[in-house]
Amino acid sequence: MSNDRHVPVMLQRCLDMLAPALERPGAVVVDCTLGLGGHSEALLERFPEVRLVALDRDKEALRLSGERLAPHGDRATLVHAVYDELPEVLDRLGIAEADGVLFDLGVSSMQLDEADRGFAYAQDAPLDMRMDQSTGIGAAEVLNTYPPGELVRILRAYGEEKQAKRIVSAIVREREREPFTTSARLVELIRDALPQAAKRTGGNPAKRTFQALRIEVNHELESVERAIPAAVKALALGGRIAVLSYQSLEDRIVKQVFAAGAATTAPPGLPVVPEKYQPRLKLLTRGAELPTEEEVAENRRAAPARLRGAERIRKDVP
Repeated sequence: MSNDRHVPVMLQRCLDMLAPALERPGAVVVDCTLGLGGHSEALLERFPEVRLVALDRDKEALRLSGERLAPHGDRATLVHAVYDELPEVLDRLGIAEADGVLFDLGVSSMQLDEADRGFAYAQDAPLDMRMDQSTGIGAAEVLNTYPPGELVRILRAYGEEKQAKRIVSAIVREREREPFTTSARLVELIRDALPQAAKRTGGNPAKRTFQALRIEVNHELESVERAIPAAVKALALGGRIAVLSYQSLEDRIVKQVFAAGAATTAPPGLPVVPEKYQPRLKLLTRGAELPTEEEVAENRRAAPARLRGAERIRKDVP
């Protein structure tokens, strides 16, 4: 387990995908999801001329990565920010555009491994799940205060949980008896609420509910919906973006943004397509690329990963 936490997912493939854009002199690469710094460290080592800007909303991740990346001196700039703040961060640093952008949208392995953060359903911990513990409300408050209809919506939309109504009825009944504070009680409640057949499929029965709560607490999908278009916009001509997703909801957003950028927006039937309607992106992956079997065997957290990439081939025409 412990050696999983330092293995960046699909590392070699991400580096190869970004390479043509990062081998240019003076290239700037943005790691939008710094985490423990594995991808960032590899980018700095493989591209000795590149300047790195790395973002994370988790102050503890920034502290640990800061130590790891210290040998690279001022080539690395670490910023406490959510990834949808990318345009403001670049603006503040006086950087007009980025040559490479990398997103690794999984929950950081550090957050999964730190028991007291409440991300993991395999161990009892306070129900928090905030990636930035200095702001916002935790998972316990969501469970204890949201109206039942809103909880059902969250479990269905973010957890793709078919048994959402059953689980929420049990949550509402239990929270009136005693508010939720720790993860073990929620896991037990979900186990008891589900019919036998539902327990036999797809791993821990609490997995989908925990995913849904985590997405709600951290506003993850809204952030991704803002961040991916903003990152595409920030790309220089010939710049490249690589995005690792771990669940279908995020992957769908990435797919839609890339597909829209790679399509012509011309009205049908034009004999010649004017520049302003031409595609702005070229897709670098056919569909989503998956990790190899060897990689999944070495690092089980890579199993659900989906990688998509795109290159900026035209700037927006005003």
